[in-house]
Amino acid sequence: MTAATRPQPASAARTSQAGAFVPGRVLRSDRKVLPGQAREHNRSLVLQTLFHRGAMSRADLARETGLTRVTISDLIAELIADRFVAEQGVREAGRPGKPAMLVDLDRAGHRIVGIDLSGAEEFLGAVLTLDGEIVVRRQTPHPADPTQVLDAVIELARALVADAHAPVLGIGIGTPGVIDDHGVVLTAPNMGWAGFDLEGVLSEALRLPVLVANDANAAVLAEYTFGGAGDDVLLVKVGRGVGSGLLAAGQPMRGSRFAAGEIGHVTVGTDGGPVCACGKVGCLEAWLSVPSLLARRAEATTPAEADTVLRDAGERLGIALAPVVGALDLSEIVLSGPNELLGGVLAQATAEALRTRTLAPFHEGVQVRMTEQGQDIVLRGAAVMVLSARLGVS
Repeated sequence: MTAATRPQPASAARTSQAGAFVPGRVLRSDRKVLPGQAREHNRSLVLQTLFHRGAMSRADLARETGLTRVTISDLIAELIADRFVAEQGVREAGRPGKPAMLVDLDRAGHRIVGIDLSGAEEFLGAVLTLDGEIVVRRQTPHPADPTQVLDAVIELARALVADAHAPVLGIGIGTPGVIDDHGVVLTAPNMGWAGFDLEGVLSEALRLPVLVANDANAAVLAEYTFGGAGDDVLLVKVGRGVGSGLLAAGQPMRGSRFAAGEIGHVTVGTDGGPVCACGKVGCLEAWLSVPSLLARRAEATTPAEADTVLRDAGERLGIALAPVVGALDLSEIVLSGPNELLGGVLAQATAEALRTRTLAPFHEGVQVRMTEQGQDIVLRGAAVMVLSARLGVS
């Protein structure tokens, strides 16, 4: 395992201060709050407001949340004791009367560990602040022997926890495969897992809260919370394979069998095409995966031919996505993967294919763009998983 490094914090535009969200946008169910759940709901409401709005007085919080000042005072005292909120000093006097004491999320009081298992060559891990800023990075090689994968993940997680130097709120893990709501890996052939309770095993081994999700589903959460995506967005993650994560009305869509977003094996070549690793002919992944794109571009003899490869792959992606956009009325498609392959020609071809295959004028404005979060997107999505589950913040 490599030594830990401490990079510069993420830009301010990616933090909660960007103002892209309002306190109501939480990745939780829309069920009514029962009387016994009211206090937990109110705690989350306060934390969500501070997360996105920054330091406020208790009176400001009462006005913003609609809670009484007495309730706010009680909740703030409780959250300060739990080290989730801290007093930040008094507001500069700008009005008559005693200056108000400001409170804010204690952004240094806890850390989150995020782990990305989607890499073909190595696993990535990071220690993150509650704002999603990465303060420590580590990586470890992807073991060639599938029986050694679990030990490698546990070793990486333990090293990151040791690097946290603050209480760890939880550990979020994004991994390839179909994952149920309890962190059980139903199938992940590349990892050698099937029906494997990864979340349970890691929680027992690490003695910390652990949350496990599909890597693309984690990535779309990062785009929602830190990337400024709207409530209806589909993120296509392209690497060794092709998958996607989907939010509709701000809620994750996983499907009745937890396989929503598995678009890599949708047939987009009805006239034939390359043979996919799954054995079928014409799968999207056979055109769009990074190994496929690199191999086909290597065969090109001119820049124009290389662009044709990217344009063809982008059109195939648009063909696969058009029914999804039409059925769900999505407004945004985000691409995650190597910018030199997915940006430019490929993204443009995808947008053009979508516009010609969906209903005008309703879908003419569908945006296709690259994420700005680079290889950190799954790590930051893993942090959102922990924030949402532990604090009700997203």
